[in-house]
Amino acid sequence: MSVERVTVTPKAEALLRKLQGQYGPLLFHQSGGCCDGSAPMCFPRGDFKIGQEDVFLGTIVDTPFYISGPQFEYWQHTHLTVDVVPGRGSGFSVEAPEGVRFLIRSRVFEDAEYRALQEAGPPPRGPQH
Repeated sequence: MSVERVTVTPKAEALLRKLQGQYGPLLFHQSGGCCDGSAPMCFPRGDFKIGQEDVFLGTIVDTPFYISGPQFEYWQHTHLTVDVVPGRGSGFSVEAPEGVRFLIRSRVFEDAEYRALQEAGPPPRGPQH
């Protein structure tokens, strides 16, 4: 069983493709927030330095998604879905001028999913792209 740790809604996918056309390759980083509704930051790929403790969760729409090590400890049992909603997010995230913000929707992994993730081993840390 292959289990994705992070996915994207169709609406967020469309926005990501638009932003890639404007900014080129992007990356997501989730450094804070404890629950549903937390906002990941989206940056041009060369504008944010991934640290050795950052955890690579996967790629969505050709965009790597990282989470800080301490944040991963809280969310390791959780599947994350990147969505987009109206409103202002951080001024540093590339979607801010669009009048929308990315946010995380989450759910706890089912038992079979979590077992598969445990068998696969921990996700990689540090830059992957």
